[in-house]
Amino acid sequence: MPRKRSHAPQVAPAYTGRLAMAPVPSLRLPDDAMDPDAAYRFIHDELMLDGSSRLNLATFVTTWMDPQAERLMAETFDKNMIDKDEYPATAAIEQRCVCMVADLFHAEDLRDDDPSSAIGVSTIGSSEAVMLAGLAMKWRWRDRVGDGWKGRTPNLVLGANVQVVWEKFCRYFDVEPRYLPMAEDRFVITPEQVVEAVDEDTIGVVGILGTTYTGELEPIAEICAALDKLAADGGPDVPVHVDAASGGFVVPFLHPDLEWDFRLPRVVSINVSGHKYGLTYPGIGFVVWRSKEYLPEGLVFHVNYLGGDMPTFTLNFSRPGNQVVGQYYNFLRLGRAGYSQVMHSLSQTARWLGDQLEASEHFDVVSDGSAIPVVAFKLKRDFGYTEFDVSQALRSFGWQVPAYTMPEGAEDVRMLRIVVREGFSADLARALYEDLAKVISHLDALQPKGLFNTEQPFAH
Repeated sequence: MPRKRSHAPQVAPAYTGRLAMAPVPSLRLPDDAMDPDAAYRFIHDELMLDGSSRLNLATFVTTWMDPQAERLMAETFDKNMIDKDEYPATAAIEQRCVCMVADLFHAEDLRDDDPSSAIGVSTIGSSEAVMLAGLAMKWRWRDRVGDGWKGRTPNLVLGANVQVVWEKFCRYFDVEPRYLPMAEDRFVITPEQVVEAVDEDTIGVVGILGTTYTGELEPIAEICAALDKLAADGGPDVPVHVDAASGGFVVPFLHPDLEWDFRLPRVVSINVSGHKYGLTYPGIGFVVWRSKEYLPEGLVFHVNYLGGDMPTFTLNFSRPGNQVVGQYYNFLRLGRAGYSQVMHSLSQTARWLGDQLEASEHFDVVSDGSAIPVVAFKLKRDFGYTEFDVSQALRSFGWQVPAYTMPEGAEDVRMLRIVVREGFSADLARALYEDLAKVISHLDALQPKGLFNTEQPFAH
């Protein structure tokens, strides 16, 4: 009798088929199409070579969200944030988020008869927000000095500890940066430095609410008071912008009585990162102004080729709407009580770490996690190795803890930093400290004498 034909499914091995036996072209388009499952496997496997985002304690950027938020964001990948006439619900959600941020920062233009009157916009992170705020200050300076502005050089007063985007702004838009140096025992700017640096061509002063280097809060109220006195005495009347990228969603809940925002009349604009302690995946940020007069009309463009009149004043045009949707989810999901609970929990974990480090014989703690949930620390003395050696050794356990040198005025100071974010539990903090203790014990015996000083750049 003829053998019965088998109806068993064909064998389709995942990794030993024809496509898996040759390297995939990486610098040119492949000649042929690929099965979607195979394409997924190739890319998925290569991405395994990345470090774990949850163990990346260098970044301020959110690495965990509720599954429901992830689902909402996946459902809105295809919505273009700029098409406000086509996606009116997404546009309305964006404006609600702007209003919520402005209200959190005590903006003036939130009238009872027009609750949507906040002046601001969502952006791709704080980098775009910084550019917009800087341009608004430059345009207002031009209006103030009149037609002769073309023969003058505007300047911006800021600390040497600013994030690199401020350097980009000054270079891209022809503004002279006046960097205020740090000191070996001081990593924020002072009111005295600010007053000495400003003049009639200063477009603004930047104060940082949670510096990238140490997480410290700059004395914004004191800086504003010093500038108030300078103006009252006949000196230049200089506005203040607050870079609240890291601290804007922390300080209102951890330190609600601290005045740093629009409660200070000299503060005219604020930027904040939703993808940091706003607890949303990247990239989402916001910039808000005190009132309409601080956003010059010359920066607003009106287009109608997407349907309807659409005012726009962002640097980017097309961008996904799903980050705004994710931010709105967090605002509704958490509310003020939820954000307060999250920030207090993160701060408690950070302060526990800070206490353990302070009690050790190896480390001096610069920021203990009480300002924002960031712990910055350095070796007490020369133990035969450096902070870079500590950072490199921690990588063998999977932890990414950055080591870096401090900015101008404190270049000889090396620092380690741990950013405590949502998803970094107290249990993980304990595991990190136990691994750090093993690293220190190993380095005490090995003493590599700065072997890895050039291995790891500063991480944001």
